[in-house]
Amino acid sequence: MKAIILAGGEATRLRPLTHNIPKAMVPVLNRPFLEHLINYLKKHKIVDVILAMGQPSEQIQNYFGDGSGFDVRLTYSVEDFPLGTAGAVRNAEKLLDECFVVLNGDILTALDLTAMMNFHREKKPIATIALTPVENPTIYGVVETDGQSRVRHFIEKPHWSEVTTNMINAGIYVLEPDILSYVASNTFFSFEHDVFPPLLEKGRAIYGYPFESYWIDIGTPEKYFRLNRDLLLRYIGDKDVKLEGESFVHPSAQIEGPAIIGESCFIDRDSVIKGPAIIGPGCQIGQGATVEGVVLWQNCEVAKEVKLRNCIIASNCYIGQRSEILDNCVLGDRVKVKEGSKLPKGASIQPNEVV
Repeated sequence: MKAIILAGGEATRLRPLTHNIPKAMVPVLNRPFLEHLINYLKKHKIVDVILAMGQPSEQIQNYFGDGSGFDVRLTYSVEDFPLGTAGAVRNAEKLLDECFVVLNGDILTALDLTAMMNFHREKKPIATIALTPVENPTIYGVVETDGQSRVRHFIEKPHWSEVTTNMINAGIYVLEPDILSYVASNTFFSFEHDVFPPLLEKGRAIYGYPFESYWIDIGTPEKYFRLNRDLLLRYIGDKDVKLEGESFVHPSAQIEGPAIIGESCFIDRDSVIKGPAIIGPGCQIGQGATVEGVVLWQNCEVAKEVKLRNCIIASNCYIGQRSEILDNCVLGDRVKVKEGSKLPKGASIQPNEVV
């Protein structure tokens, strides 16, 4: 079975992190988010993957190539203009000749995709939609099903008075090729609004596949930060420290896990790193600096006696001596923080700014 990852789409809410990088390429545990999605598909024996995305696409194609370095076969379907979730799949129609999986490119999950595909083969609908429970369904698309899991009704972003279930569209579909006959070519079309509801009106069978395992989207910096922490705790453990290559760590430096230190880092004397912490490759942590609960991208310089806590800092930033960047701050790439600066909690700094 083939899979399509919808790797394009709007990334405004994830800024300033995605100003100069596609959302699919933001680092998670020092690897592009898209690499985690590809590894997820491989676990379910899906190695033929189509990446549907918009312009520009060079960063993704340059990193992944034909997929051979990741033990998959990658094909690229590039849109000239935004086509929506269904339009992007229709754009790749010539690559699809059998049942296939569609995965939104901004979610990560532990859903048993193999079991979902088997469910789809058993029920034989035109579409099967993964459904997951959430605390606040009003910000998602709610999906009502009957006692046999057949979809009865869709409500997109309902008011609380309209909520009849907390099961929402999780952005993972198993689809039959003939569903594309319901999608206009070269037109913005979404599954959620333009395909699934009309199919129900025509009496076509759509099933929901409920699951309660891990699911998260990276639509905001807060969720992106949470995903990094969740995976760090899952893969590294509570107190472990992983060095991903050769780095210099001064004997007086203290590193308390869970933490990942990328290759070619320099951790100076008397510095303190407290997990959960992810330090990207090529970073420098200065003498006496304290770095706690951070996601730090690559090639950042953290000067002497800096305090970082519970923040996200993108690539190539410089943090001047004795400055403080604390809770929920987000810095885009190439930001320069002047010596002694104290950013307010929750500050969001656009790329290339000096603060």
